[in-house]
Amino acid sequence: MDHNALAFLCADAQSQRPENLQQMLIGVAPLLPMLDVIPNAVIFIKDVQARYAMANHTLVQRCGFKRLQPLLGKTSAEVFPAQLGPGYTEQDRRVLEEGRVLQDQLEMHLYGSREPGWCLTHKQPIYNRRDEIIGLAGISVDLQTASDSHPAYQRLAAVDDYIRAHFHRNVTMGELTRIAGISVAQLERYCKRVFHLTPRQMIHKVRLEHAHRLLHTDLPITDIALQCGYTDHSAFTRQFKTLTGFTPRQYRQATGLAQQHDLGDLTPDR
Repeated sequence: MDHNALAFLCADAQSQRPENLQQMLIGVAPLLPMLDVIPNAVIFIKDVQARYAMANHTLVQRCGFKRLQPLLGKTSAEVFPAQLGPGYTEQDRRVLEEGRVLQDQLEMHLYGSREPGWCLTHKQPIYNRRDEIIGLAGISVDLQTASDSHPAYQRLAAVDDYIRAHFHRNVTMGELTRIAGISVAQLERYCKRVFHLTPRQMIHKVRLEHAHRLLHTDLPITDIALQCGYTDHSAFTRQFKTLTGFTPRQYRQATGLAQQHDLGDLTPDR
């Protein structure tokens, strides 16, 4: 493709952008009934203040509502429990203020049972024709159970078992490839296909699960970091905040608040 053709396509794509968020919502509205029937993903559009402007039915339910209308105009921090919501809103602000595109972000989410689970989140800014950010669009897909039908499943199950047994120390790709008996490229590809995670994300997931349990105890955060395989407190704090939006101390404080109330008391009125 020559330069002139590429320039034409780019200009045409820009001309298709909405003038404002309201115009985009009108265009997306006919698709909402289809998005409402997806049970394992939350799909949403937010305005420049990180407030919900559109959401599918799965997200409405997980926020504790029966209808969409009460959710509109609220941020994640206002509708999710204290140990989750503010982290989502902080993430939104980075997308909105910095134009950052978020892809395959492993994070905790609330499932329909109001219990925390795992998902992969994707967010990207929405631009108008003047290259101004007018909102963001996002989707968080529930992390599915691994498929045992893949030919490499037994090898990958051994990798998962090894990670769970040794996450408290540095686990190298060399160790994992020796266990699986395949190359690094194959391991990356097969783990993504079977577990929907990279090997590194699998390690982070196990460590965060363990940290989540230990942060409900009185164990010092420095000791928790060591038990979760981090060589120092700052490395643990950075990784924990990347995956949850909170520092471990903030998460412990927010969780302590949640434990003082019934979860139902932290959710909006129906």
